[in-house]
Amino acid sequence: MEWSFFKQKCTLCLVAGAGMLFYSTTAVASEKVILKYSVIRMTLPVSELEVFAETGKMSPALEMLLGQAKKDPEVVRRSLTRPAKVSQKLLDRTLNSKLGEILLDEVGQVIQTPSGTANQEALRKALVLSAIGDNQITLLETIKNYPTSEVYVEGDRLVEAYGKLVALSEQLGGVSERLQDVLNKIRLPRL
Repeated sequence: MEWSFFKQKCTLCLVAGAGMLFYSTTAVASEKVILKYSVIRMTLPVSELEVFAETGKMSPALEMLLGQAKKDPEVVRRSLTRPAKVSQKLLDRTLNSKLGEILLDEVGQVIQTPSGTANQEALRKALVLSAIGDNQITLLETIKNYPTSEVYVEGDRLVEAYGKLVALSEQLGGVSERLQDVLNKIRLPRL
């Protein structure tokens, strides 16, 4: 009887611990974005960036930041929301290769952790999470899915970062199309 009670308590503790571990690793997402344009730096809630991207309406802080940086809000908005199509599975495999490390380093110069450490891992996770469900990524999704409470964005290079994401999706799309061509040419014997 005592042993059964002890087993139940241990099982309950293990389940609760696993639940807390699962919750803590999946619940982390970026809440604030630190935007830097030249010498101007400002911290904004990601929700303000989301509203701007979806509606074009800028918060006073974002309006001031883009005005002082002399950035066209529509260009920034398009860079945040324009999707780059990419297979989530192929993206995951590629980002875990040597080529992926190079790409992560390049994009990681624009989007990174405030401390500048563990950029590759954080960016890899954000990009793959962004591609889940619709096989496309946007800079805004990447920022939202960044696995730290704050994400640092080099605003002057946002357009460049979008270009790198598009180049990655085109490279992966080309690989995907070539693979499909090869598979179509292979004729398997009928059973």
